[in-house]
Amino acid sequence: MSARHVQSLCRMAAGLVFTLVFTLAFSGGAMAQEGVGLPALNMVTQSDGSTTYSLSLQILALMTAVSLLPSLVLGMTSFTRIIIVLSILRQAMGTQQTPPNQVLIAIALFLSLFIMTPTLTAVYDEAVNPYVDQEIAAEEALSTGSTIMKSFMIRNTREKDLVMFSEMAGQGDFESNADVPMTIVLPAFITSELKSAFQIGFLLFLPFLVIDMVIASILMSLGMMMLSPMLVALPFKLLLFVLVDGWSMTVGSLVATYASG
Repeated sequence: MSARHVQSLCRMAAGLVFTLVFTLAFSGGAMAQEGVGLPALNMVTQSDGSTTYSLSLQILALMTAVSLLPSLVLGMTSFTRIIIVLSILRQAMGTQQTPPNQVLIAIALFLSLFIMTPTLTAVYDEAVNPYVDQEIAAEEALSTGSTIMKSFMIRNTREKDLVMFSEMAGQGDFESNADVPMTIVLPAFITSELKSAFQIGFLLFLPFLVIDMVIASILMSLGMMMLSPMLVALPFKLLLFVLVDGWSMTVGSLVATYASG
């Protein structure tokens, strides 16, 4: 098939799509004027002021939420700080790909779940469960859940970062945490998490760096230039890490850095 035929087919397909979209839009507008509307895209306002969405819209909202779930886990929980600290620790020990990335991600996920359990429980009890029992509307449930998550993020965000993004957005001081918009809390929380992660990683890196320097100095004084200091220092690093119960200390320190309430 030549390039001219391909272009012709593309033009025909684009024309058909445009015609279909135009027809649906026109018919949808006509039906809306008649009071019928599209059954798949209905939004009905109840007598109490709440809005009921059709099943198709609910499925669309659910699929959108599922697609955004990885971003929410990365940006609104403790996952970012934990995975960065664990990656720096692995690099400081010089163990290459041990533990592997899958193990580090699993550790970060389970630790994040442990840290976020009080917050997630509050979201379920105050937002999700009442919405499922049809006690509150979807807008109220979303507002309540976002307020709880916002409270957690603000408690674990440096005030300096919040002030910086507030000034960049052209907004002044806020009377309470509930008045701070999510557009300011999210970047401030991520920035604060990155700074905390690198500070903890620096403190973890220092003892292993000292071991590398001592081993390199000993090898140089013995004239063993061809022997890799990292290879010789690796068993000493592992021995030190095991003797001080490094994993328990690292995990406990990470969990302790988060304000619980």
